Amino acid sequence: MALSFCGNDGINAYSVTDGVLNNGCFVDALNLVPHVFLLFITFPILFIGWGSQSSKVQIHHNTWLHFPGHNLRWILTFSLLFVHVCEFAEGIVSNKMMQTNHLHLFMPAFMGFIAATTSVVYYHNIETSNFPKLLLVLFIYWVLAFITKSIKLWKFAEYHIGPRHLRFCITALLVMLYGLLMAVEINVIRVRKYVFFANPQKVKPPEDLQDLGVRFLQPFVNLLSKATYWWMNPLIMGAHKRPIELKKIGKLPIAMRALTNYLRLKDAYEDQRTAEDPDRAPSIWRSMYRAFGRPILLSSTFRYLADLLGFAGPLCISGIVKYLKTDEDGATQDKTKETYFGVYFMSSSELLQNTSVLAVLLFLALVLQRTFLQASYYVTIETGINLRGALLAMIYNKILRLSTSNMSMGEMTLGQINNLVAIETNQLMWFLFLCPNLWAMPVQIVMGVILLYYLLGPSALVGASVIVLLAPVQYLIATKLADTQKSSLEHSTDRLKKTTEILKGIKLLKLYAWENIFCDSVEETRGKELTSLKTFAFYTSMSIFMNAAIPIAAVLATFVMHHFLNKTGPSPSEAFAALALFHILVTPLFLLSTVVRFAVKALVSVQKLGEFLQSDEIGDDSWRNGDMSAAFEAGKKHAGVPKAINRKQPMRYQMDNYEQPTRRQMRPTETEDVAVKVTNGFFTWGSNLSTLSDINIRIPTGQLTMVVGQVGCGKSSLLLAMLGEMQTIEGRVYWSNKNRYSVAYATQKSWLLNATVEENITFGSSFNKQRYKAVIDACSLQPDIDLLPFGDQTEIGERGINLSGGQRQRICVARALYQNTNIVFLDDPFSALDIHLSDHLMQEGILKFLQDDKRTVVLVTHKLQYLIHADWIIAMKDGSVLREGTLKDIQTHDVELYDHWKTLMNRQDQELEKDIQQDSQTTLERKTLRRAFYSREAKNQIDDEDEEEEEEEEDDDNMSTTTNRGSKIPWRVCWCYLSSGGFFMVFLMVSSKLLKHSVIVAIDYWLAIWTSSKTNQSTGAGTNASNGTGLAHGANATLPPPGAVEAEQDSYYLPVFIILCAAGITLCLITSLTVEFLGLSAATNLHHNLLNKIIHAPIRFFDITPLGQILNRFSADTNIIDQHIPPTLESLTRSTLLCLSAIGVISSITPAFLIALIPLAVAFYFIQKYFRVASKDLQDLDDSTQLPLLCHFSETAEGLTTIRAFRHEARFKQRMLELTDTNNTAYLFLSAANRWLEVRTDYLGAVIVLTAAGASIWSLHYGLPSGGLVGLGLTYALTVTNYLNWVVRNLADLEVQMAAVKKVNSFLGTESENYEGSIDTSQVPENWPQEGEIKIQDLCVRYDPMLKPVLKHVNAYIEPGQKVGICGRTGSGKSSLSLAFFNMVDIFEGKIVIDGIDICKLPLQTLRSRLSIILQDPVLFSGSIRFNLDPERTCTDDRLWEALEIAQLKNMVKALPGGLDAVVTEGGENFSVGQRQLFCLARAFVRKSSILIMDEATASIDMATENILQKVVMTAFADRTVVTIAHRVHTILTADLVIVMKRGNILEYDKPETLLEQEDGMFASFVKADM
Repeated sequence: MALSFCGNDGINAYSVTDGVLNNGCFVDALNLVPHVFLLFITFPILFIGWGSQSSKVQIHHNTWLHFPGHNLRWILTFSLLFVHVCEFAEGIVSNKMMQTNHLHLFMPAFMGFIAATTSVVYYHNIETSNFPKLLLVLFIYWVLAFITKSIKLWKFAEYHIGPRHLRFCITALLVMLYGLLMAVEINVIRVRKYVFFANPQKVKPPEDLQDLGVRFLQPFVNLLSKATYWWMNPLIMGAHKRPIELKKIGKLPIAMRALTNYLRLKDAYEDQRTAEDPDRAPSIWRSMYRAFGRPILLSSTFRYLADLLGFAGPLCISGIVKYLKTDEDGATQDKTKETYFGVYFMSSSELLQNTSVLAVLLFLALVLQRTFLQASYYVTIETGINLRGALLAMIYNKILRLSTSNMSMGEMTLGQINNLVAIETNQLMWFLFLCPNLWAMPVQIVMGVILLYYLLGPSALVGASVIVLLAPVQYLIATKLADTQKSSLEHSTDRLKKTTEILKGIKLLKLYAWENIFCDSVEETRGKELTSLKTFAFYTSMSIFMNAAIPIAAVLATFVMHHFLNKTGPSPSEAFAALALFHILVTPLFLLSTVVRFAVKALVSVQKLGEFLQSDEIGDDSWRNGDMSAAFEAGKKHAGVPKAINRKQPMRYQMDNYEQPTRRQMRPTETEDVAVKVTNGFFTWGSNLSTLSDINIRIPTGQLTMVVGQVGCGKSSLLLAMLGEMQTIEGRVYWSNKNRYSVAYATQKSWLLNATVEENITFGSSFNKQRYKAVIDACSLQPDIDLLPFGDQTEIGERGINLSGGQRQRICVARALYQNTNIVFLDDPFSALDIHLSDHLMQEGILKFLQDDKRTVVLVTHKLQYLIHADWIIAMKDGSVLREGTLKDIQTHDVELYDHWKTLMNRQDQELEKDIQQDSQTTLERKTLRRAFYSREAKNQIDDEDEEEEEEEEDDDNMSTTTNRGSKIPWRVCWCYLSSGGFFMVFLMVSSKLLKHSVIVAIDYWLAIWTSSKTNQSTGAGTNASNGTGLAHGANATLPPPGAVEAEQDSYYLPVFIILCAAGITLCLITSLTVEFLGLSAATNLHHNLLNKIIHAPIRFFDITPLGQILNRFSADTNIIDQHIPPTLESLTRSTLLCLSAIGVISSITPAFLIALIPLAVAFYFIQKYFRVASKDLQDLDDSTQLPLLCHFSETAEGLTTIRAFRHEARFKQRMLELTDTNNTAYLFLSAANRWLEVRTDYLGAVIVLTAAGASIWSLHYGLPSGGLVGLGLTYALTVTNYLNWVVRNLADLEVQMAAVKKVNSFLGTESENYEGSIDTSQVPENWPQEGEIKIQDLCVRYDPMLKPVLKHVNAYIEPGQKVGICGRTGSGKSSLSLAFFNMVDIFEGKIVIDGIDICKLPLQTLRSRLSIILQDPVLFSGSIRFNLDPERTCTDDRLWEALEIAQLKNMVKALPGGLDAVVTEGGENFSVGQRQLFCLARAFVRKSSILIMDEATASIDMATENILQKVVMTAFADRTVVTIAHRVHTILTADLVIVMKRGNILEYDKPETLLEQEDGMFASFVKADM
């Protein structure tokens, strides 16, 4: 076999007698020239380039600049490569027909392939380094190739070789492609002018690429990298070494930022407002279409292409199975040869009858289909994210303009706004993701049915109709699912509310031994929730069942029908093509129900959005849009001036400390200008009833104006009216020009940002240390800041640390003081402060700090003793101004009012005297804060250790130290989850799953044998049918008439087939049910155990574990365990088993496949390993960036008035855009990572199909698997592509979701309190403790074995019926002693004996239910008053009324609607603090125990009530033992015995009279301080 270029067939192979160009071989040689030319020139350039580029590896991507026609060039080059492959294949096949080898048939094609590859590599490198001059080489190549190919085509035409010959078609295609590429090249020259023109075009890379922060390169990389997400590799591989952080994913490209998209959407929205009817609401749908229509159309195009290519699979399979036989027999038959130029020419149809060609086509079709599909997904996701950003910005801008009345009158509640942000925008985004499906699916279904009909005739329609008829059922199930989800959501919020209440009042519940009652009420709600979860599980499993069973049912119906209509089964080629088609058809039908559901939801969401965007906006007052530029200029000047003052300020401030400046002239003269003036004002909160009427006031500049009046007379409204927040009916508000730039405003209900303390105070102004310090001192915040774990860098607000009311209020006042504004409005800044703080704030903050800066202050207050400081007073009554003037004016003109004030002031002053030198309310607040923290630090340590175990990584960049972050599947946790579901269920699930998949394989296998038996008989019957099959499309046409043999055969095959299908369908039902109910029982058990563990945990556990953390376990984690894990688990097991069964089937048919499997398995392992780590990081980023965004929205809605008064709208908008962009970046990267994975697994799947097809074709030459089995193998290989990526994604999801189980598990390990005790309940007398005699012997107490004791060797004896007072400084162990009585703390030495029984030996329930206590923080639960007094329902109404009477509440409760059954809201918010405390007293009286302990119980009650109470306690409890822990010492002066404590020891112990006689005693000094 000598190799020669032109072959050795004849003598004239090399002769050119007929003319040079008429020798075919010479023409082919000519075709080699351009390819060789290109390779010779480009290789040196590439090598030199790469050699010098080694330094440029680190270069940033800003050089990635696309030449015009970039994408077209890539597409054309790929087509060129494909055609070259065809040419090569055709050459090889033709060559086989000749006697000797003709290299010229395939050699040029091979070289062309290499040249085309080189051209694209070369082009890419030139483009990256932006060297257009070198493109000239390519231009020359295209021209030469075009010319040589055209000569070939021209010669073919001359010899009458036409389109019926394959080679002619190929050559024509090549000529076309080269021509197009030439045109592209000319276009580049035309645009860039790099040659033939005097001045080349200078081009700069896009703005995004110059900005090094942009890491999302999808829009900028070349086409190949775009399609395969190649640019993601470094990110995803890198995640293995160190976690992906926000820094790593950078910023969004400009086109995707929320601002850009907001402007697009807003323009589209506003354009619809026409001049004819400006009030018509613009349609959101239309604006969405205008702004984002084009990408959706692009995505739909991709989707259509993918769907059409999807049908290539079944057709190729049917072709391969059909022609496998032909190959066998056809090789022997002699075909008529068509030769020209002495070479064989192949006919065009012959190519498609070659099985190897079909296998390669199948592979290419799959690769293309998957690429298009992923591209379509990506485009919709990107558009969806853009839309969400735009909508969020739109909603936010609207929030900033909402009228206040809307917010307060409840038209737009915070909840609604939060829903808009969290739910409605996401619904729309999801709808966009799915919307190409809406129009792609019907087309897919119609195409599928047509193809089925073409393959199987009318019987196919039966199967298709089964599928279509079950679609409405799917839809029904989908809607039902949505409904049950809603109801379970309601129950779970209810359960959460109850759980929160329990956790907040846990101390009280334990002290009263009520934990089990409350626990049961939560369990009851959980029961309801589980019922709806059961229905949810049932419907979910139905939906899964339908999805799995429909294809089986359809196949069954089709083939049974086919059997009865045609009296035979189908041929293997048709049967398996049909099978593959049914698999393709199920997906759109399953998805269609989901898409329709989302479409319905989207309609609702758009309607809600429309209503919101049309709701009322705030009125535009004169100063709001009056010459804004001028105002802005003024503002700039104004902002500049105080800075100058500021520098000097600290100096002056120190001087002021030494000499108090004399007060300025009191009366503002008329000449002095007025800061704000309201004339003839009538203002309303929207309901046209004026809240404020006939307002005529003026606020003098630089003076302190006070607004006073009773509760609810419109003081706060007056401030808001001046700020323009109310609707003006008539009248005007004048601001003197330079003032209305911004007003510092502190609301009555304090409003904090989720930020550090410092950011809350500076509030966007520049930080000035001296000024900041002065403000903090004035508001006496320093002690509070010192308590916080990170000082003023501690996060506070919703997600941060919970501060008490007073602390929050002082921070808000500090914010108002710190701002550099001319006017300060303070709305009752003293309401939550105790007397010291308010005095300090008045003196230091308002009189000194603000007045020294000559700032105009308007102060609303109830504290009349401060009126003497006011320069101007406005007294209000019932929404109008009663008096206006200085205090002197009022004293002279309105004596009555002045006297009324005086009496009130005296009363307030008396209170003042009493209040001094106490651990006041503030100290209490600080105490609770300290408790929260000292515990929190211990907790933090534990947390940190956990985290350290999870990822031990260093920050060095050395390769040696960067550790591998393998993402381990938490098997232990999985096992814990499954075992909490119950072993029987686990066994059932595993066995039914395995059975189901075996049955499904059996069905298909049976089908293969059945159909193959047909063909074998028919060939056996002597007719050479295979030839006919090759030509006639319906194989039935040439099959022999069905003989008796066959009928027998069918009667044997058919029943088995039917039985198998029925078994498959039942097993589908069983598995889908078991998985869901396994998940449900696991969820039930986990929650039940968690609740019981936590409720019975020792009190110390609640001190060291933040409430939020515990609540998280009950909310987010429980939700994941309830609803997310079961479907993920189901999907994971299903897809894994499907893949495994498919690979098993293929391997058993063609064992050769196993060899190819090894590299594929390795590739798959690495892909999933890298992806899971990256996906987890990106998911965390997405979650962690979403929370701040939602919080920012709710914060803004709450603090609207403040933001608008401060004029900080722009800053907040900016912040919102940043947060949205950050979250969108994370989400984009997450979805791009998913595409990365899917493209890779899909290509792997395509390779599996190719190897399976190759293996079966190859093994045909050796052993013969029957056609049916080949079909079976290929059909299965096709399904693998669909399920491979699901395996990985479900694994990644499961890993994230199992973290929830892990967290819950960590709490299940906590120790419970020892509830048993060593004495049996029966040994305790019924009415113990009867006497109430208490012996404390050598008592030592600590909170935790790790901590120091808080009580050291305390001894005391309390006689029955004694009244004992305990006092001491904060932290002296008073409260710990009271807890020791209830065995709440660790008594590690000594004992307390009550009526002869050691309390440590008693069961806790008994002990705690027989004593009663009143705590210092009043706790009420939501429910009725009766429930709060007596949750056990053991007392009569009379007893309850009696208790209420003792507690001075009887009249108030009588007046409430429902009396004892009146409603108590969450935390008792509908009663004042004092009333709540009284209810707690009543609660203690209801329990008639002989020992009562009062722990600083009267701290929040006013004096008068307290005195009554003292008397009542003395009478009502005359015969019982009362231990009072005193907050104000004078309350225990009447006690029988006083115990003074210090640092956990008893310091003094005697009757109060005796103790008072010791002048230098501790008790005596306390009393002195108190008088």
